[in-house]
Amino acid sequence: MKANAAAPASPAMQAPLDADDALFFLSRTGFSPAPAEVARIVGMTRAQVVADTLGNVRRDPVTSWPDWLAESPPTRAQRQALTPDMRRDEQRERDRRYDALRAAWVNEMVMTPSPLTERMTLFWHGHFTSGQDKVPYPQTMAAQNALLRREALGNFGTLLHAVAKDPAMLQYLDGASNRKGRPNENFAREVMELFTLGEGRYTQRDVTEAARAMTGWSVDPDTLRFVVRPEWHDAGDKTILGETGAFDGDGFLDILLKRPDTARFIAGKLWREFVSDTPDAGALDIVAERFRASGYDIRAALAALWSTDAFWDPRNRGVLVKSPVEFVVGSVRLFDVAYGDPQMLANTVRTLGQNLFYPPNVKGWPGGAMWINSTTLLARKQFVEQLFRATETAGMRAPAHAIAQPVPNARAQAMPVAAPASVAGVRGAPA
Repeated sequence: MKANAAAPASPAMQAPLDADDALFFLSRTGFSPAPAEVARIVGMTRAQVVADTLGNVRRDPVTSWPDWLAESPPTRAQRQALTPDMRRDEQRERDRRYDALRAAWVNEMVMTPSPLTERMTLFWHGHFTSGQDKVPYPQTMAAQNALLRREALGNFGTLLHAVAKDPAMLQYLDGASNRKGRPNENFAREVMELFTLGEGRYTQRDVTEAARAMTGWSVDPDTLRFVVRPEWHDAGDKTILGETGAFDGDGFLDILLKRPDTARFIAGKLWREFVSDTPDAGALDIVAERFRASGYDIRAALAALWSTDAFWDPRNRGVLVKSPVEFVVGSVRLFDVAYGDPQMLANTVRTLGQNLFYPPNVKGWPGGAMWINSTTLLARKQFVEQLFRATETAGMRAPAHAIAQPVPNARAQAMPVAAPASVAGVRGAPA
């Protein structure tokens, strides 16, 4: 994939990267890099490394995922025929498969040659939130994960329309039951407040009318795939955000994409993901304008964001707390530690407070300083210690909270002791 043409680079973007700049950029935009990854971009200009990163991204995984993902879920009749004992057994198997799905994704994040793809897939997983508590079959959640990966660096409008029809989302926010005469407002409210416009940019009347527009989008109870039910759709006129018409779901989403608030809201979330917790209003306006002018090209937004003075400002290095996923995956990638079972890595991520495919609520994980408390800070420290002990003695037994057992290799043995910032886990720090 090649990034769209961006605005001419400023003189500051012609500055060449030294080793510290390269380490910062790769840590902030992906996961903590191995030394060879850093060495490859040293000497590139800022503009060159932005173009190189955005021009070489993947849409598909490089690792093997569970074979059972190809299995169809049981039909409604098959589910209804289960005895209580069979239901318990099936629930245990679904839980086991969800654990395997988490492990598969963590393994992909460690092994991918396109860490930005997985960082953005993770970003959208926290933005377009769906979870195991309301999506019973992991095949459904895996399909959403594949969608987020395919469109992670594509077009936000395309992604928005696809997510609104995604069976996991329809189950999670109750859209599957939304019908004429009995509209369900959950998705209509959250798509405006959490996915596009932001809080305070719509009224309850807009929610009510938007829910009517979304009626008829559902999930087939046998295949668990998206289906349109024309008899459930309210075809009457609706007035949404000042526009009146016989809107359906796509028409409603197009209204949201026409609003400048949407570009600014997404740009703000990207700023907090990659720059700092407090966006610069003027610079953010420029990023949002370029994002909207590009027709919502996500790579155009990132190119504009990574070209701001704020992104490269030394005062914004080491100011963002890494999520548990970033911390664990980045540590393994940085120290090039081999591991026998990615399930242990996924379990460690969960212990640190981020259970993939099971966010705490529709708002996702709060992130930031909320990742760190006395328990999780100690667990991060123990994980780092485990990595370094493994460079001295192979076959260490994992502690009770299931921190992964790494296997040492030559590169890991040559690594220095982790710095305090690395133990806490801040973006832009080495690990």
